[in-house]
Formats: sequence, structure tokens, C-alpha cells
Amino acid sequence: MAAAEEDKSLLPRLPELFETIQQLLDEVEEAAEPTASRIIQDKVLKGLDLLKTTAEMLSQLDLFGQNEDLEEIASTDLKYLMVPAFQGALTMKQVNPSKRLDHLQWAREHFLNYLTQCQYYHVAEFELPQTKNNSAENNTASSSMAYPSLIPMASQRQAKIERYREKKEAERRLSAMRSAMESSQVDDEHVREYYLLDLRRWVCISLEEIESIDQEIKILREKDSSQEALTSHSSLQDRPPVKPFTLTRNATQAKVFGAGYPSLASLTVNDWYDQHWKCGALPDQGIAKTAPEVKSSAQEQEDQEQEDEDDEQTFHQAQQQDDWKDTHPRGYGNRQNMG
Repeated sequence: MAAAEEDKSLLPRLPELFETIQQLLDEVEEAAEPTASRIIQDKVLKGLDLLKTTAEMLSQLDLFGQNEDLEEIASTDLKYLMVPAFQGALTMKQVNPSKRLDHLQWAREHFLNYLTQCQYYHVAEFELPQTKNNSAENNTASSSMAYPSLIPMASQRQAKIERYREKKEAERRLSAMRSAMESSQVDDEHVREYYLLDLRRWVCISLEEIESIDQEIKILREKDSSQEALTSHSSLQDRPPVKPFTLTRNATQAKVFGAGYPSLASLTVNDWYDQHWKCGALPDQGIAKTAPEVKSSAQEQEDQEQEDEDDEQTFHQAQQQDDWKDTHPRGYGNRQNMG
């Protein structure tokens, strides 16, 4: 028991803890080094650890009751409402590509918690961003529409312009009041006004960050889905070709073709055709090669038959001539040469 009380006494007081966190956040935001540098990332992790401790202390102290109004909260305690917004801002500064989607989702949850708390206490007038389920249903409904309405787009643009103006005006007034806040003679009214302006500034920042987070999450999920599709497609291409086989319907076909396993066919139809084409053993190749030879032999046979027929006719004519000479003496029928 004494050791536990000693540990509690070693913990920094809540105002000192919050001041350290705010200083770390300002150093991260205004640093000249890249966000991925070791110095910045160490500050980010340290700030997140201190914010976790601060959130636990606030939960134990129960500073913000569910039945309280904004006027009932002490002016010096208003700043602790920004703890979830600080958690979202530092979570966004984490650099780890393999965990980027998780960091975005955690940051969105922190910003949404802050906005929900500010809306409950009526810190500013704004429309609370949709949750994951509502945003998914809204995206499905909007994607089913062939032509989106321009009225919501125009209203969203006008809301962005108004938020930008409010944030710049709050930053200007905060800058003018910061010197007075650093003095010890500032009154409660100025303290309350200062922290309310800072709360409204972080409302604008949280709304902008949630919109940016939703866009980045959509891009990352589309990228992951395209990579999965590409990986599955490449795995299908790398798969070895399936060997052909014969399915038999009865025992007779099985005796001829085999059962389909293990006596698989060694060649596909295309392989068999290519192999026989190279050897010139296809039926159309044989017909193409032997057609001229067949044609020439048929022509020779026809010519030979024609020659034999001509020889036989000549022989008959010669035989008839000889027979005519035997029965008709020389000069027969020559009536002009009588002597």
C-alpha cells in the first residue's frame, strides 16, 4: 500500500503532464526535420505514452460528468477536453507503412471521440462525421446513383470554406491572447475564452483530418484489393498445365482407353498434330505430295493406251492395203493410161 502511494506521488501532476504533451506536439508540428526521423518519432511515441497516462488520470478523476453542461466545467479544466484530439494528431504522425491503415483507423477514432464530446457540450455547431457503418451504407447508396447531386457537393464545399475561416480567426485571436495567458495576472474570463477558442480550432482540425483519413483509407484498401487480385492472377498463371485424360463409361472402354488413371495420355491433340506435321505424316500432307505422281502415272497410262490404239489401227490399215493389192493388179482403174 505504501509502495503504491509512493508511485502515485512520483507521477507528475495533471497540469504539468498536459503542458509537456502540448510542448511535444508543438515541437513535432513545427520541426524542420522530416517526420520519419528518429528524433521526431521518439517525440511522437513519448507524447502518445503521456497522453495515455493523462487519459487514465482523467478517467479516475471523473472531471467531465455526463450530466454536466459546458458552463459547469471549470475554466482551467476545459483544456483537458482536447486530449483525444492530441491523441489523433500524434497518431497521424507515426511512420510505419505496414501499420498505416491501423494508425489511420485509430486516429479517426480519437478525432471522432473528441468531436462527439464537443458536440455533447455544445462547444461549436457542426455536423458529426458518419461512423464506419453509416459511411459504408452511404457510399453504397451514392454509388448506385448514376448522376450524383451537385447540391450536397456545393454544401460540403461551403462548409469547408467556413471551417477554414473559423480556424484562421481562432488562430489569430489565440495568438493575440497567448502573451496574456502566460502572465500570472490573467482573469478567469480570459482563460475560459482562450480555451474555448482552442477547442473550436481543434474541432475544425478534427473535421479536416477525418475527411483526409477517409480518403487515404479508401486508397489503401483499393491498393490492397488490386494487389490481391494481381497475386491470385499470377498464381493461376504459374500453375502447371493439367494433363489430358480419358473418362470411360464402362469396363469395355476402360480396357481400350484405360481407367483414366494412371494411364494418362502423353500428348494433347495439338502436340500430336504438331509432331505429325513435322514428320509430314498427316493425311493431307500425303495427298498433297502424291497427287502429282498419281496424275502423271494416269496420263502415261492414257498415252500408252492411245499409242496402242493407234498402232492397232495402223496395223489394220496396212493389212487391208495388202489384201487390196492382192486382188487388184497394178494399174487397176486407171482409165486414162490405156496403153
